[in-house]
Amino acid sequence: MSPSIEQLIQKVARLPGLGPRSARRMVLYLIQNRERAFQPILSVLQKVYDGVKICPICGNVDTFDKICSICADQRRRQDVICIVERVSDLWAIERTSCYNGQYHVIKGLLSSLENRGPEFLLLHKLQERCKTNSIKEIIIALSATVEGQTTDHYIRNFFRNNPQIKLSSLARGIPIGGELDYMDDGTLFTAFSERS
Repeated sequence: MSPSIEQLIQKVARLPGLGPRSARRMVLYLIQNRERAFQPILSVLQKVYDGVKICPICGNVDTFDKICSICADQRRRQDVICIVERVSDLWAIERTSCYNGQYHVIKGLLSSLENRGPEFLLLHKLQERCKTNSIKEIIIALSATVEGQTTDHYIRNFFRNNPQIKLSSLARGIPIGGELDYMDDGTLFTAFSERS
């Protein structure tokens, strides 16, 4: 095997959910199907690489000019913001079609072990959005882990002096220790619909 193919296998094996064996199978398939699979993937990868940006309003990842498609959609509710940890959580919620408001993607959960303090949550930016858009509800949609619960508590404490904003969290359906990105659509839909 040539060094360049071996290097491609090593790069692909670093992707989440893939190991060396899966990467070898995938690379071999792409090589054997150059015109039908490899070339179209290269073309789309280049297009995404050139155009992808982080939305300056919500933190979503999208290809756009000024703001992402969710923030630009005037049909969505402008008075509700859902806080999620990662873009993959935002995408998981969007798959269910149960939520039609805005988002706020934080950079990670509070964690003393990983040296992530409150500045990662970008809550002052969120507070400005709340004032500008007359936000009525903030939905805290974080993973049901110790860090998620700690972050939820911190966010509630941060907004405790804003009685005009209702704070809610996702309801039953998400097991303790579960992460949103790994939930099936039905469980996530039930948890979102039954939030308290």
